Amino acid sequence: MGVVLPGMEREQAEDHLEELARLTETAGGQIVDRLVQERDRLDAAYFVGRGKAEEIAAHARGHHADLVVFDEDLSPAQVRNLEKTISAKVIDRSGLILDIFARRARSREARTQVELAQLNYLLPRLTRRWTHLSRQVGGIGVRGIGETQIEIDRRLIRRRIAHLREELEKIERARGVRRTGRRGLVKGALVGYTNSGKSTLLNALTRAGAFVEDRLFATLDPLVRRLDLKIGRELLLIDTVGFIRKLPHHLVASFRSTLEEAADADLFLHVVDISHPGYEEQMAVTQQVLAGLEMDAKPTLLLFNKIDQVRQPGILERARRLHENALFISASLGLGLDLARERLAGMLKEDLVERRIRLSSSDAGAISRVYDESRVLDASYHDGYVDLTFRTDRARALGLARLAPAPPAGDLEESEG
Repeated sequence: MGVVLPGMEREQAEDHLEELARLTETAGGQIVDRLVQERDRLDAAYFVGRGKAEEIAAHARGHHADLVVFDEDLSPAQVRNLEKTISAKVIDRSGLILDIFARRARSREARTQVELAQLNYLLPRLTRRWTHLSRQVGGIGVRGIGETQIEIDRRLIRRRIAHLREELEKIERARGVRRTGRRGLVKGALVGYTNSGKSTLLNALTRAGAFVEDRLFATLDPLVRRLDLKIGRELLLIDTVGFIRKLPHHLVASFRSTLEEAADADLFLHVVDISHPGYEEQMAVTQQVLAGLEMDAKPTLLLFNKIDQVRQPGILERARRLHENALFISASLGLGLDLARERLAGMLKEDLVERRIRLSSSDAGAISRVYDESRVLDASYHDGYVDLTFRTDRARALGLARLAPAPPAGDLEESEG
């Protein structure tokens, strides 16, 4: 069930519904009907209004449907009212994505992150899930038992959330130790919309053997593999979880430690499925998520993938005209990968440099700026000073060099790969 609001094209809403259908199929559902409603504003009680809810109920009965999925987040009251009217289970987009993540989570970290996100999603919705006591027990002297049960369950969930956060902190510390062991190595993160072909590209470049499937969110755990660029230096490629429009904020928060792998990267490979009719919106979603995580300023190689699947004429020509520095590849067929390797080698040679700067250990602002604008490889404190060895692009390196109150402790030679 989708909604067209003012300022939104119906084609866009139907494209969103197509993605919602793919998400539902990924979760194991079978689509029997789709509905779109045009509204001036959302209804606080029924989201789509009582009349439309009754129409959905008739469609559900006619198709023997036992689940109705909405393409927007619903409030607990809206879900409760809709389920009473439709007589079928009702979930929203966030609940559907969380279900898929729960199915796909394999590692301890992913399972912990998913459970944390699910509990944060469930907590405000307990009012409709825990009404069994108030329904089954009635009469004088037992009023409020349902509410008491709700409070008990809320307390248990909050306790479990606190435990999961502690577990994630331990996992993050362990991941931080592993990242420390990779200092001095240049890292590139594969980012992009879900199902854009990141894992296929990782396999094609490094023979990583990453799990690949033509489904949304096929992989959740970051995978790190070495790529030899034949320039005397290796690049560590990191495959990250794909982004999607309307990604639940609590899900992003839960997957913070996974995304920190991307935050620690020196450069991004932004993979775009150019065969998708809404690829430009998918690009914008990825850029918005990266900007929200303050990760949008890194050197980026734009890769338009799946060029072999483009059927509409003029798509490739338009993209080439708008994105002159982008590369056009097919990861599944191996098209354009040699040029991608050459471009990555060039980025390592031309854009990334290593420097060492000496700052006063009391100058917290300058030290913080170096950490914010570069990747610090080493920090050595002595005699009231700190020597920081860092890697960043040339422009930022010049700006950071001006922070030194005294002559630097000795610049490193520029990294040429």
